[in-house]
Amino acid sequence: MSKKKVIIMGAAGRDFHNFNVCFRNNPDYEVVAFTATQIPNIEGRNYPPELSGELYPNGIPIFPESKLQELMKKYKVDEVMFSYSDVPYTYVMSRSAVVNCAGASFRLPGLQETWLESSIPVVSICAVRTGCGKSQTTRRVAGIIKDMGKKPVVVRHPMPYGDLARQRVQRFTSLKDLDFHQCTIEEREEYEPHIIRDVTVYAGVDYEAILREAEKEADVILWDGGNNDFSFYKPDIYITILDPHRPGHETAYYPSEVNLRAADVLVVNKIDTAEPHNIDAVIKTAREINPDATIIKAESPLTVEDYSLIKDKRVLVIEDGPTLTHGGMKYGAGIVAAEKFGASEIIDPRPYVVGSIEETFKKYPEIGTLLPAMGYGDQQVRDLEATINRTPCDTVIIATPIDLRKVASINKPSTRVTYELKEVGDVNLQDILKKL
Repeated sequence: MSKKKVIIMGAAGRDFHNFNVCFRNNPDYEVVAFTATQIPNIEGRNYPPELSGELYPNGIPIFPESKLQELMKKYKVDEVMFSYSDVPYTYVMSRSAVVNCAGASFRLPGLQETWLESSIPVVSICAVRTGCGKSQTTRRVAGIIKDMGKKPVVVRHPMPYGDLARQRVQRFTSLKDLDFHQCTIEEREEYEPHIIRDVTVYAGVDYEAILREAEKEADVILWDGGNNDFSFYKPDIYITILDPHRPGHETAYYPSEVNLRAADVLVVNKIDTAEPHNIDAVIKTAREINPDATIIKAESPLTVEDYSLIKDKRVLVIEDGPTLTHGGMKYGAGIVAAEKFGASEIIDPRPYVVGSIEETFKKYPEIGTLLPAMGYGDQQVRDLEATINRTPCDTVIIATPIDLRKVASINKPSTRVTYELKEVGDVNLQDILKKL
C-alpha cells in the first residue's frame, strides 16, 4: 500500500507534538507539509531533520495556512490533521468543509492518541479559553507542592517561534536563561513568574524528550497549558479553569469542551469581578457536562504597584496580548485597576500605533481602546515600545505577566498590576493535591 499523505494544520505548538507522537516514526504516513496561522512570522520555516527523524531527511516545510487548498492539490493529500486551539467550533468545521470538499479526511486527534505517560505524578492545568487564569493557578499549585516539601517542575505548552532545532529541549532556572534562549515577550510572560519563585521551567518542541529530562529532577510535573489546548501529558489530576466573564465559551470553542469534560477539578476563576448570573451560568454548565468534577470557586485579586499613578490620571492600559487577540477578551486586569482606582480617562492607542502593532489592530479590531502586549520578535517589541511612547497619557498601566519595563524603554510614568489565585469556600486546591 502507498503511504497516506498528510498535512498538519497548526500554529507552532500542538502541530509539532502531534507529528512527533503520531507520524515521526510511522512508515504508513508521509507528512508533506505543516501550515501555520494565528502567530506572526512562524511560516516559511522548515521542521528540521534533527526533529523530523529518519523518514524525513530533508525536514518538512511550513507554509501559511492560506495555501492549504493549493498544497492539498499539489501533494494529492489524503488527510489533514487540525492541530491548534482557541478557535470557535464554526471555524473548525469550516476548515473541515474545505478539506472534505477537496476529497481528503479531516482529523482531530484525541487524548489517548497524543498523551505521553510519566513515571512520576503529573498535574495538568488547562482552561476553556486563553486568559482564564492558568498562569496564576499553576503558580498556586507549585506553591502548595513546595509547601508540602516536594519539588515541582513546570513544563510549559510550546511556543517555539525561533530556531526549532535549538529549541528542542529548553530548561529555564534563571532570568539569564531567558536571554540565552532569546525569548519573546510571550515566552517571558509564562516563564519568568515561575523562575522568580525558584521553580524550574521546561519548554521546547520535543515533549517526550522534555518529559524525560524533567522527570530526572521533579517530584511532581506541572503541565502549564497554553490557549485552551488539552494536556500533552496524561495527568493524575486534571485541572481546568473556567471564566465567568465569557459564559458559554466553554462549549463553543475548540477544544474547550474537551478540557471541561476531561477535568477532575474545575476552577471557576475571577468571581470577584464577574457578574453573579454569569458565575451561576458557568457552574450550571459545568455540573451538567461534568457532574463528577470537583468545583472550586476562586478570585484573582489585584495588586497595584502605585495607586497614586492611576487616580485622576489619563492612562494607557496594556494587557496580555494573546488574551486580547485570539482569546477575544475585551478587557483584563489593567482595565479593572483603572476603574477601581479612579482613572480619569482611558486613552485610545489606535491613533498612535506603528508597524506590526497597527497590523494587530487591523486583524483584531475588537480589541478597542486597549494595547495588547505583542512581542513575537525584536521588531514587534520595538513597535510596541514606539506605540507606548507616542501615546499621550499621564500613566502607563502594565497589566502583563512580566514587567514590560525590562524589555521596553517607556518614556512616561508607569505602574504595574499583578494578580494571584485565591480560592473561596470550603474546597481548595491544597485538599485536592494531598491526594497525590
